Amino acid sequence: MHIRRPLRRRTQPSQDDRIQPSQSSHRSRRGRRSPRSGGALLAVAALLVSACSACSSGSSTTAASPAAAVVLAALPQSTPSTLARYYGQKLSWRTCGVPGFECATMKAPLDYAKPTAGDIRLAVARKKATGKGKPLGSLMVNPGGPGGSAVGYLQQYAGIGYPATVRARYDMVAMDPRGVARSEPVECLGGRAMDTFTQTDTTPDDKRETTRLVDEYKKFAEGCGAHSPDVLRHVSTVEAARDMDILRAVLGDRKLTYVGASYGTFLGATYAGLFPDRVGRVVLDGAMDPSLPARRMNLDQTAGFETAFQSFAKDCVRQTDCPLGGKGTAPAKVGTNLKAFFRKLDAHPIPTGDADGRKLGEALATTGVIAAMYDEAAWPQLREALTSAMKENDGAGLLVLSDSYYERDADGRYSNLMFANAAVNCLDLPAAFSTTDQVEQALPAFEKASPVFGDGLAWASLNCAYWPVKATGEPHRIEAKGAAPIVVVGTTRDPATPYRWAQSLAHQLSSARLLTYVGDGHTAYGRGSACIDTAIDTYLLRGTPPAEGKRCS
Repeated sequence: MHIRRPLRRRTQPSQDDRIQPSQSSHRSRRGRRSPRSGGALLAVAALLVSACSACSSGSSTTAASPAAAVVLAALPQSTPSTLARYYGQKLSWRTCGVPGFECATMKAPLDYAKPTAGDIRLAVARKKATGKGKPLGSLMVNPGGPGGSAVGYLQQYAGIGYPATVRARYDMVAMDPRGVARSEPVECLGGRAMDTFTQTDTTPDDKRETTRLVDEYKKFAEGCGAHSPDVLRHVSTVEAARDMDILRAVLGDRKLTYVGASYGTFLGATYAGLFPDRVGRVVLDGAMDPSLPARRMNLDQTAGFETAFQSFAKDCVRQTDCPLGGKGTAPAKVGTNLKAFFRKLDAHPIPTGDADGRKLGEALATTGVIAAMYDEAAWPQLREALTSAMKENDGAGLLVLSDSYYERDADGRYSNLMFANAAVNCLDLPAAFSTTDQVEQALPAFEKASPVFGDGLAWASLNCAYWPVKATGEPHRIEAKGAAPIVVVGTTRDPATPYRWAQSLAHQLSSARLLTYVGDGHTAYGRGSACIDTAIDTYLLRGTPPAEGKRCS
């Protein structure tokens, strides 16, 4: 699965929600910004970062399986005495290197079933409300992943890029979820091993290549198990949602006000299901559907990336610099041309000018293309990168896109994103496939869903099969009965969180209002639609949700 957090914001083009990797090894492309791709989506699927903790389910599940009948049960309204010391803690705020922001460390039980067995330390940041109006409390944000740093997102985008009217009334707050970034991060592989991992062929042509792919999945899983054995067992979305409730209480808020994007919607919906009486103003943008089994989710998302690619293809052939076809070329032919290029790279990788000697093969090229599918603002960069690779034998541009997706810097270091991503996904639900034979049987369905990306995304679903920790979750519905109105936002051509997921989640949640953005890209808030932004800002500031069935463009 490939759900990622949304990073590009047309309304704030100078701001990013994460530190962009240095691109000193790609000096021929200087001045080019890497795309800020959205959300889990997901486990380290197909060696392409994704994000979705509901992206795996039992291996017996079929693509046509119905949505789960299990409903997430609410926790008791009273706080257990064993958790009183966590709910009563006082945070010690300090400056943290970014002007206007404060940071603190919050404690939570490592294991909620055994709260006396030890703590986990969680990084928290905030920026106090800046206006003179009546304060509205805290607005907690999460950009998705799983594995995306909420603290980084707050400091580099939300705390300075959210509408001034919102920042004036709310203390902007973020907490890195357990196992992520500054919150006792999961660690798995060093930079060199990750380079090998990300370059491994994800569309194996024979048994030798299949064995190599499986070996890389196993090495990754073994590395996580060796470096983070304790944390690895306690990074589930349910546990992270319970951490959010401790933070809500510690901040002094009676109810939670929250904006979550991509995987952050699953985290927010889980909170609502566990604590419906504590839901305040909650926005779930780029919604996930927690009720679906893995293969169905993976197929839906594969089709979502195909939909996004079709939009890119139609736009590409209208441009003078499209390397995949000229005016009038059918989108299907554009896809055929791209697949032919991928096959060429599979046989003969091309130079990139990378300081570490990496060449552009099919795996890295596919990642680069997928990265640009999250935001149509990245399409010109993708056309340029493809032109350089296809016509000039220069893979630097696509490597830049791929590295930004994996959060690899010019010194060969990877952020914790990939590791946390897999850890959360593989714990939340069992693997979609348990054997290579099952993947091969499913290939026709995936290739039908996306002739361009289907085979790679099918193999992506195998990654959790070798995980060292047994999954603790299952597909489930979230109803959150008794919760205040929750705004669920869906984009009609979202590649990573298909629109039908937003429709499904809105149907499940007892108090949901579905807000639809008719357009391209991953998530909608802050992406340039005044209609969307006004509806969400009004809800956050006044508590008035958008009208039932509201659609924007």
